[in-house]
Amino acid sequence: MSIRNLFTLIVAGAGLTLAGCSGGVLDPKGQVGMDEKNLIILCTILMLIVVVPVIVLTLYFAWKYRASRDFEIYTPKWAHSTKIEAVVWSIPILIVISLSVITWRSTHALDPYSPLEGQGEHLTVEVVSLNWKWLFIYPEQGIATVNELVFPANKPVAFKITSESTMNSFFIPQLGSQIYSMAGMETKLHLIANEPGTYKGISSNYSGAGFTGMKFNAIATPTEGDFNDWVASVKQAQTALTPASYEQLAKQSENNPVTYYSNVSEGLFHDIVMKYMKDHGSMDFYSKPENAATGEHHTMPQMQHRHHQEDAQ
Repeated sequence: MSIRNLFTLIVAGAGLTLAGCSGGVLDPKGQVGMDEKNLIILCTILMLIVVVPVIVLTLYFAWKYRASRDFEIYTPKWAHSTKIEAVVWSIPILIVISLSVITWRSTHALDPYSPLEGQGEHLTVEVVSLNWKWLFIYPEQGIATVNELVFPANKPVAFKITSESTMNSFFIPQLGSQIYSMAGMETKLHLIANEPGTYKGISSNYSGAGFTGMKFNAIATPTEGDFNDWVASVKQAQTALTPASYEQLAKQSENNPVTYYSNVSEGLFHDIVMKYMKDHGSMDFYSKPENAATGEHHTMPQMQHRHHQEDAQ
């Protein structure tokens, strides 16, 4: 095979490989996803600084010192070279230092719990992973949906995420970070879509028989007016999401169709999070409970009274 044919095959293979990146993390449509793509490429290049020379030199020395080249200098007692030692130690050290600085900066810059700065007011969406479907509650709009997430393009979204039971992972590859949903806990994620479109959302954590059907469309509308029109259409639905209807929804089911709820019981998301923590009182999920230091125990009526007082404040 000629060198030209080999080069053609390599280019064609690379093209086919990159074509498979469409719709994934290497085809971002939001600022968070773009920053993460750049981070992946930069770290890969830094690591290839070591990997590529090692591969090339391995092939070179295998060719240079092959058995038929008996005229090469043979130095069996050679053991040390200051120049080689300096190269093989200094380059990895510099790469590790560079990766450390990049990791420190990107960890803070891409913290999923931090709101997106300079992007304006965030839209709040409460996310609940169920077996095997996704529930999206819009507390500000008073609606909810199953397996469909809609928000305006160029508007940041603040996700509050929990699980009814099994741990899952909320992930929209083209928009950025994934984060786990866990029962009795609330995790956070902030994303933005800088282009209108429909993006695939999945669970990236295996959670049982219906796991493959835990897919949803994340739809970024061109304008906020289009989003408001969608909200108005959802409010025309005849179904309300109450504790009773939620209990029915939470039952195991696979490949669920998109479902709309025109009204949502107040505090439903909080009740889902606290489902397994009723004996511990109302608490801030990210700080130590007030009663933890003194070992106080509150009855359910006392906890409900405190929760109402907090809501009133």
